[in-house]
Amino acid sequence: MKNYYVNTQAQYNGDHEVHTADCQYLPGLLNRKALGLHENCKSAVTEAKNTYSKADGCKTCSNDCHKS
Repeated sequence: MKNYYVNTQAQYNGDHEVHTADCQYLPGLLNRKALGLHENCKSAVTEAKNTYSKADGCKTCSNDCHKS
């Protein structure tokens, strides 16, 4: 299981990216919200969608969930 975070700052397309704790693109402390431990990015993105309807996986660390 890995710790996941969602970026509180939307990207240009409106997506809030979901990252693992060890991702090189993990946002700084002020721009991320903890999602907790998850088996995979799918459950982490589902959790993020409770807050941000346009949540998406990071292309680098959560590629299986990266849609746009």
